[in-house]
Amino acid sequence: MPGRVAIVTDSTAYLPTGLAEELGVTVVPLHVVMNGETGIEGVDVTPDDLARALSERRTSVTTSKPTPNDFTAAYRRALDDGAEGVVSVHLSSELSGTWDSARLASIECGQDIVRVVDSRSAAMGLGFAVLSAAEAAEAGRGLDDVEAIAERTVDRTTTLFYVDTLEHLRRGGRIGAARAWLGTALAVKPLLHVVGGQIVPLEKVRTAAKAIARLEQLALEAAGEFAVDIAVQHLAAAEKAAALADRLRSRVPRLHRLYASEVGAVVGAHVGPGLLGVVVVRR
Repeated sequence: MPGRVAIVTDSTAYLPTGLAEELGVTVVPLHVVMNGETGIEGVDVTPDDLARALSERRTSVTTSKPTPNDFTAAYRRALDDGAEGVVSVHLSSELSGTWDSARLASIECGQDIVRVVDSRSAAMGLGFAVLSAAEAAEAGRGLDDVEAIAERTVDRTTTLFYVDTLEHLRRGGRIGAARAWLGTALAVKPLLHVVGGQIVPLEKVRTAAKAIARLEQLALEAAGEFAVDIAVQHLAAAEKAAALADRLRSRVPRLHRLYASEVGAVVGAHVGPGLLGVVVVRR
């Protein structure tokens, strides 16, 4: 539709099933490399494939970003289809070169009409910024407004998560300040959060059950009395995620939307099976 703002993101947003299509969001995929074979996230490599691969110590798993050409092609398709501009929202620039690929493509297409937003997060920490941009675009808001709404959502987002082990973050080079915990990693269950786009240690808890209970409490504190949207995400921990989602649904006083879903292979490769994450966004 002429005059419409097109929304582009990458496959690490892990939007709830069907929402990208419903809102007309273009998803540019990252790639997963397992034992030298490259596959498209969500198409060739599923979360189950990834969880199996990580359980086999001999399997090497790495990830790779889209190229600037991948983004240029997506932007040009949107503009050729009549969009007045594009807002492209991506995985934290501190965690991946994906944002930089998008930025280079926006220079080629024209930064006046292609705006690239750094979510400073991942998974639904990114996904909620994408959804807010897509809903604003669908409501007929202009390019400047859609970009500003995405950035405002980024500023209102809290991303918290629990991992069974820091080993996958260490292997992937995403461990950041949590590196100091490696010596005690076997004795504790780490809670982490995303601050300024980086993974930062939050608390060390003695058992998995206590860590999940603490994650729930931290999510409640982040929600407070605000109207909020929440996502509960996991990798190979569906029952724990569903139970956590049910508890938050009953305990958050001004809950607007709650999504529960599994993260894909790119984020999963860096956090490992057993991940439980909660993203809270103030509306």
